[in-house]
Amino acid sequence: MSETTFAFSPANQERARHVMAKYPAGRQKSAVIALLDLAQRQNGGWLSQAAVDHVATVLGMAPIRVYEVASFYTMFNLKPVGRHLVQVCTTTPCWLRGSDQVLGACRKKLGVDVGGTTADGAFTLVEVECLGACVNAPVVQVGDDYYEDLDVASTERLLDDLAHDRASAPGPRVGRKTSAPVHGRATLLDGKNR
Repeated sequence: MSETTFAFSPANQERARHVMAKYPAGRQKSAVIALLDLAQRQNGGWLSQAAVDHVATVLGMAPIRVYEVASFYTMFNLKPVGRHLVQVCTTTPCWLRGSDQVLGACRKKLGVDVGGTTADGAFTLVEVECLGACVNAPVVQVGDDYYEDLDVASTERLLDDLAHDRASAPGPRVGRKTSAPVHGRATLLDGKNR
C-alpha cells in the first residue's frame, strides 16, 4: 500500500456515501470512525497519512480533527501491521485466567515481542485492554474474529492454523456454546422457569 497516495476504491466510495447518508444533513462528520475503518481495511490494516487526509477531505474536516480520532482509538493502526494482527487481551479477567501464558506462547511461537511484526510480515503481536469477552477469558482477537478460552496449546494451534492459511473457527476453545457455562446449566433445570 502506498504511504503517499490514497483514495477510496469505487466500491468503498459507495460504502462511504451510504454510511454518510445515515446522518442528518450537516452531521456527516459523525461518520469519521466508520470511514477511518473503511480506509484502514482498504489500506492493508493500517492508516497512512494519505488515508487519514483522504477521509478528512471526504468529510470536509480539518485533517487534525481526523488525526485526533485516529490516534485516540486503539482500533486504528498508524503504522503497517502484519497480515494477521494478533491482539492479546491482558486485562484483569483475562490475566486471572492465564493471558500471561497466552501472550508468552505468542511471543515464543512468533519470535517477536509485543509491538513486533514477524520478518515475513505475516503476524503483528499487540497487547490490548479489554476485548469485552471476559466470561470466555483469556481472549485473543485476530482481525475481526475472537478466539476464547485459550491456553498455551490452543494458542499455538491457532497460530499454526493462521500461518498455514487453515480455517480456524472463532469462538470458545473448550467446547462451550458461546458464553454458556463451561460445565453446562446449573440452574432452571426443571424447565418451568423459561
